[in-house]
Amino acid sequence: MGLEKKRILRSAKTNTTKSKKRVYYKKVVYDGGDFSAGDDVYVKRREDASSEEEDPEVEECRVCFKPSGRRIMIECDDCLNGFHLKCLRPPLKEVPEGDWICTFCEARKSGEVVEFPEPPKGKKRVRTAREKLLSSDLWAARIESLWKEVDGTYWFHARWYIIPEETSSGRQPHNLRRELYQTNDFADVEMESIIRHCYVMNPKEFARAGNDGDDVFLCEYEYDMRWHSFKRIAEIDNYEEDGEEDWNSCEDSDLDTEEDLEYEEEIKRSSSLTGPSPAHPLAATDLEKAKATLLLATLPKSLPCRDKEIDEITAFIKGAICDDQCLGRCLYIHGVPGTGKTMSFLSVMRNLRSEVDAGSIQPYCFVEINGLKLASPENIYTVGIKAYLFYLQYLKASALCSITSLICFRKEEIRPCILLIDELDLLVTRNQSVLYNILDWPTKPNSKLIVIGIANTMDLPEKLLPRISSRMGIQRLCFGPYNYQQLQEIISSRLRGIEAFEKSAIEFASRKVAAVSGDARRALEICRRGAELADCRTKRSPSLSNSGVTGKVLVGMADVETAIKEMFQAPHIQVIRSCSKLSKIFLAAMVHELYKTGMGETTFEKLAMTVSRFCTGNRETFPGYDILLKVGCKLGECRILLCEQAAKHKLQKLQLNFPSDDVIFALKDSEELPWLAKYL
Repeated sequence: MGLEKKRILRSAKTNTTKSKKRVYYKKVVYDGGDFSAGDDVYVKRREDASSEEEDPEVEECRVCFKPSGRRIMIECDDCLNGFHLKCLRPPLKEVPEGDWICTFCEARKSGEVVEFPEPPKGKKRVRTAREKLLSSDLWAARIESLWKEVDGTYWFHARWYIIPEETSSGRQPHNLRRELYQTNDFADVEMESIIRHCYVMNPKEFARAGNDGDDVFLCEYEYDMRWHSFKRIAEIDNYEEDGEEDWNSCEDSDLDTEEDLEYEEEIKRSSSLTGPSPAHPLAATDLEKAKATLLLATLPKSLPCRDKEIDEITAFIKGAICDDQCLGRCLYIHGVPGTGKTMSFLSVMRNLRSEVDAGSIQPYCFVEINGLKLASPENIYTVGIKAYLFYLQYLKASALCSITSLICFRKEEIRPCILLIDELDLLVTRNQSVLYNILDWPTKPNSKLIVIGIANTMDLPEKLLPRISSRMGIQRLCFGPYNYQQLQEIISSRLRGIEAFEKSAIEFASRKVAAVSGDARRALEICRRGAELADCRTKRSPSLSNSGVTGKVLVGMADVETAIKEMFQAPHIQVIRSCSKLSKIFLAAMVHELYKTGMGETTFEKLAMTVSRFCTGNRETFPGYDILLKVGCKLGECRILLCEQAAKHKLQKLQLNFPSDDVIFALKDSEELPWLAKYL
């Protein structure tokens, strides 16, 4: 306490000479504890400060409700409760290596209803600070700076930590139970709100802190409270090294004689100076909530307008895995892009997983492969076997013959496997051997493999060899494009509870997209861009920002129309509209050929034949291969097309550099070539 007295006396002298100055400290002794800049502390909530009076630093056993004492305690990695080794049933002789889950959590995961023991009569179970923090009854903060106000009270500048549940995405499966996020939210807090120290560590420090107490937490990412984004702290620290060196250079070896830093600054007191800000974390406006929920990466709570398709997929999967013999089956799902094919199937798998946990259907394993993520079609063997071996830990294999032996392996313990292959058409090779092997696996004896193929091409089975299309079967499911009522329902379901859009604006965006493609992703992007424009307009308007009605501003038809113009009147669309008549026929033939084949590319020879048919059927003069080649080269120079180098021009592969929806939008209302609309 002598050090505290010296600091108080020194501050008193300073205040007599300079009465309007704050006095900043590197270290403060307050209420018997040493607090320095850079320390992590528990901070109690002002509105519930009475509940934080009891704060046991030693955790009690969850069975006998006694502290550890000299006996060893072990912590469950799932519920974070502590147990004496002898209180467990069966008791443990030593602490096991690796992760450990208590019997209570194991029973709950198996579907049993288990309750923890109640404390004996006359004794109340007291929660630790760690339990209060993880249940949002406490806050954690990092001390950035410390100072003494002119009235003698001590304050600190806090940088808040939050638990994963307080982020926009919520707690994810990869989050650890002791994981926190550092935020860019700051506040000035009085020192009396501090309870005691906690220890927030980086991954390396956390890995070495095996027995460092109950107040240890992991922090690897920073969370932006405004934009709801994450960034690894290791990338941010590089920008802070210079500031830390300047701060450390001011330190002196003798703590009693070091000079305290004094700064003149305006003392602007606000309501936040009475304690931690009640708006922690920052409250988002309706427009900001709308922008976050309209992101394509945001998983919706429900998937409207696809109930019929979801029921068909559910019936097919249940019929395959609930069969006593569990014979292999194939299902082909097709439809234009943005119609919810993959999302509908994944929602079915989530629903079936809950039924597996409830014990109504038998367990299965699920393997998902996207053709766009494969370097070559043959890589599906390696990717598939690695995912399948995750469930079959007693076998090792890495080739096609091993996969076949695994699928035909007669063992009752092997679960049925559902293999989802998205973008199935990308696995088509010259001899089509990859697709043949995949579709042949379910036909093997004792096979428990169900193959689900998803692609944009409707007639892909007819374009395959007969031996492959016969193995694909006749079961197909078509996802048609959305109409404007369905698009309106999809957008409204995401915005449920958020008053940010006018109904006319949502209907206007839905009708525009439905008239072009019926792509739900395009409709969500247009509405999200409209919300961004409205939010930007609101923040730039002094009258709206000062009046405090930012959350009441609605996205109107003008904002949606501006977003549509930005999306459909991009520079490449203007280039397509202003190009020559022959270039428009060339691009229309390109879109028609890609839609007909379902592939992402085509050859110049096939494209020239399509152009010839277009010109012959509509009384246009076919220019010939040489001029058509020059047209293709011109479009390639404008980066409208991507051309692959080839020795022979006829075999040269061509690909659109922009979505086909943009080309359709640019060409469908062409005045000089009105007949193009029937091919688009």
